[in-house]
Amino acid sequence: MRIVVISPESADPREVRAIEGFFGAGLESYHVRKPSWTSDALESWLRLLPREWRPRIVLHQHRPLAGRLGLGGTHDRDDGDTPAPPGCSRSCHAIASLRRHLPRYGSLFFGPVFASLTKPGYGPAPGFPWDDLRSVLRSRTSAEARVLAIGGVTAAGLGRCRELEFDGAAVLGAVWNEQDPVAAYVAIRDAAARLEGARHAA
Repeated sequence: MRIVVISPESADPREVRAIEGFFGAGLESYHVRKPSWTSDALESWLRLLPREWRPRIVLHQHRPLAGRLGLGGTHDRDDGDTPAPPGCSRSCHAIASLRRHLPRYGSLFFGPVFASLTKPGYGPAPGFPWDDLRSVLRSRTSAEARVLAIGGVTAAGLGRCRELEFDGAAVLGAVWNEQDPVAAYVAIRDAAARLEGARHAA
């Protein structure tokens, strides 16, 4: 199971050191989502980071910076049908959107799967058709997108994500709500590895 970490929305004094720890612990992709930051502020912050980190950083806002700085890609909101540039992922919040974009992207986030840890009152709709979602994920071709669960995902919830046929998860609150974000990430990474090992052993 693939695990992605999403940044805190605002400045966090732990963030740069935590990113170093995440990458040292094997994180492949760090998504920078800071909707209130200007392009200049975000560029200044990104330029302070070690250059070798850039291929593993994905931007959610001010996406022209990705090409200018040689970052790993960009991420689209679920609010349009613009063509997906290379290295772009996307969020989807409805099964119809997921079906439409599976052939267009290499990676999709789908959720919320659980009650959000960072947005009080935000979670899956009552009566959400989980069986329909599982059917869509199970019937994908090898050429279609990998789909990661998002929204309230913790180490304890990864088993449910696996049952639903997700390929992994994008985590935010489960990491940044903890005193030690790196230790929290490692616990999630290890839980994902155990699930993957059990699946291959079955």
